[in-house]
Amino acid sequence: MQDNNNAPLYERLIQHIERRPLSFHVPGHKFGEVFSEKGYDIFQGILSIDATEVPGLDDLHAAAEIIKESQDLAARFFGSEETYFLVNGSTAGNMASILAACRPGDTVLVQRNCHKSVLHGLELAGVDPVFFTPEFEDHTSRYSFLHKNVIIEALELHPRASAVILTYPDYFGRAYPIKEVIDAVHQYDVPVIVDEAHGVHFSLGDPFPPSSVHAGADLVVQSAHKMAPALTMSSYLHISGERVNRARLSYYLQMLQSSSPSYPLMASLDLARLFLSTFEEKDKESLLSYLGKMREVIAGAEAPYRVLPVDLFDDPLKITLEAQKGYTGFDIAAKLESVGIYVELADTKQVLLIAGLSHSIELGRLKKRLSEVNWQLKSPDDHGTMKRELLSIPKVQSLALSYQDMQQETPEFVNWSQAAGRICAEAVIPYPPGIPFILKGERLTEQQIHYVQSLHEQGASFQNTDIKQGTWVF
Repeated sequence: MQDNNNAPLYERLIQHIERRPLSFHVPGHKFGEVFSEKGYDIFQGILSIDATEVPGLDDLHAAAEIIKESQDLAARFFGSEETYFLVNGSTAGNMASILAACRPGDTVLVQRNCHKSVLHGLELAGVDPVFFTPEFEDHTSRYSFLHKNVIIEALELHPRASAVILTYPDYFGRAYPIKEVIDAVHQYDVPVIVDEAHGVHFSLGDPFPPSSVHAGADLVVQSAHKMAPALTMSSYLHISGERVNRARLSYYLQMLQSSSPSYPLMASLDLARLFLSTFEEKDKESLLSYLGKMREVIAGAEAPYRVLPVDLFDDPLKITLEAQKGYTGFDIAAKLESVGIYVELADTKQVLLIAGLSHSIELGRLKKRLSEVNWQLKSPDDHGTMKRELLSIPKVQSLALSYQDMQQETPEFVNWSQAAGRICAEAVIPYPPGIPFILKGERLTEQQIHYVQSLHEQGASFQNTDIKQGTWVF
């Protein structure tokens, strides 16, 4: 029987370095013996376990020994039939899942507020996506609630869909009745792929939302590094059931991931699973008490925001501030960052703060920093009406031009004044969160153009070049 209190891969790496091996193989730093003097003090610890596929350390792409043992422990904890370690982030997991489940020309039903990696996977797979939008919730000011009836309606129209792709929870930690949705899809014997990037800790149970692995999803991708203590780019991919071919999945994981996977990343996945699997009820009680006090400190500041309450479908680790009194979320974030409080993201109305799974921030220090913020605006105007206007999103939407047809077209760059009515040749992506609000292949509207210009003026960051001038279109 495997021991949940062990971290087999990490422990094997420590045993390996303790043998003082003579390295006649890559990587070139030779366990830290060859390295820049300037950075050595910081990097020396991680260099000691930055190994490669020598005997005893297994191979991620043909895991049969210590990596497989670590992955099996993860599967047992998270409740999947099989778990893969990902070293190219959830991006690789999302793309491999889509390529494994779908064929070119297939219809795929996709939740509209998906991450850009899902869209990239759809494009690579050459499928025909049909997007459905969650319901708008007044108290979150977001399209955040997904009801099973939306899925049923979409499946009645597209009963031969090859997959349904869900995003759960949203970036702000807002969930929905995931089991009801998955069960509804499975009535049509259609596989469910869930981008659960922000839900790796949901397996800890109440009061966190339910895990989609436990809810019966076929493929679930989790970013271990987002909400658990793991290195950036480390993620899990869980598979259960027989609706998705595992050989195809394994093939696409090899195609999309590095042939030289990082052992520090894999070891951090092993240790993140250990952290979660040994997280006891007393740890949870202590964490929830701490989070309550943190919310009180943040809400107690004399600041132009309110802290949104946490309800049944919210992740308590996510703290959302709603801007008040003529401020935007960008204004709030900038003021906080001026005193060294760095937030996860901001938009026109809200700011997202993400807490950790332990007492990671000293509350007295946080209170002092908040008291140092100068909340006076340089230009205390209303910032314009567009900043509070809701961008309308169709309930169900197909692309105006298929991915296959877009491959045959040559895009051109046009000024925003000439873009309305044209088909966008690139997804327009504020980052974070990396969720496009204009899709590649979508016909541009005046409202969308006005909105992106407004966001740019407010200081939003985009993963698009020359976004101030215009965009690429067909």
